[in-house]
Amino acid sequence: MGIFKTRGNKKFNYTPRYYEGEGNPYEIKHKFDDFRTTIGKTNLKGKFENAIDDYKNADSSVNRRIYIIVGILVLIFLLIIGFDLSIFFPKS
Repeated sequence: MGIFKTRGNKKFNYTPRYYEGEGNPYEIKHKFDDFRTTIGKTNLKGKFENAIDDYKNADSSVNRRIYIIVGILVLIFLLIIGFDLSIFFPKS
């Protein structure tokens, strides 16, 4: 009785008719995988180290843009929670 046995998947030996090339034609690969440095590592520490290296080697305009975006997000957060921003301005 096949009540407790699950049916296995069928396996086919299919080769595409007009494919002439190396590797698997059905491999799903993103466009920018060749340019990313964080793709190869599988552990979290390796990915984090590669991301930090990319951040350190980036040009100054990217770093400045990141600082501006983080600053704006922090100000929006402070406004949402009701923080008194008057401590940053001199009293007249």
